[in-house]
Amino acid sequence: MRTALLQSSGRPGSIAENLKVLDAAAGRAAAGGAALLAAPEMFLTGYAIGDDIARLAEPADGDSADAIAEIATRHGLAIAYGYPERDGETVYNSAQLVSADGSRLANYRKTHLFGCAEREHFTPGEQSLVQARLGGLTVGIMICYDVEFPENARAHALAGTDLLVVPTANMHPFQFVAEAMVPVRAWENQMYVAYVNRVGHEGEFEFFGLSALAGPDGIARTRAGRGEELVLADVDPAFLAASREANPYLKDRRPGLYGSLV
Repeated sequence: MRTALLQSSGRPGSIAENLKVLDAAAGRAAAGGAALLAAPEMFLTGYAIGDDIARLAEPADGDSADAIAEIATRHGLAIAYGYPERDGETVYNSAQLVSADGSRLANYRKTHLFGCAEREHFTPGEQSLVQARLGGLTVGIMICYDVEFPENARAHALAGTDLLVVPTANMHPFQFVAEAMVPVRAWENQMYVAYVNRVGHEGEFEFFGLSALAGPDGIARTRAGRGEELVLADVDPAFLAASREANPYLKDRRPGLYGSLV
């Protein structure tokens, strides 16, 4: 399944402009044969927008979700994107996966909030394992900091996730996460990991890009640089199956020894 990663911060504070950016990227991704387009954390509104987070937050089935479903249908590909989700008076840092026919497949709420700014504006989610079937694959969703906790990725591996999509807003000086940790997560859990980051300056943050699709051999199939970019690479089910057969990590686990971890 060809997967496109949209490395962009869009236009912080403007949902309308970000929908235009997403629409244009979906057209380019579809022309390149992609079946899935992934956009970064909080792509719909911007990340460092302060109190506008609460003002711009929408329900999972809100107007913007409808607009993105229309984009997905018109271009014939699935879309995963980050956004602030409003549920009553509560706001979550969420990511949603929409199919190529416009149906909502999965919605994930970030479980591990990073720093004071996130804790000020968001409530952490309570469901760590969110999956959907797409193109014959089991696709899981996390957001940024979540993937830095090995327990999260291992739970997905044990539940059969083939492709872990991770919308991200990671900033300087944590480049090692994209460069080293993400490929290791893919290797140790025998899955593909699509890590799609924001880029450039936004508020007090400098997002470093380096989005990547890492394979179960720990090698990035594609990696973006530090500017706005759309990169594409394939998730190969046959290679994944062969890699899982050859790599003994999951088979050689001894769960009875790990009780003290929780």
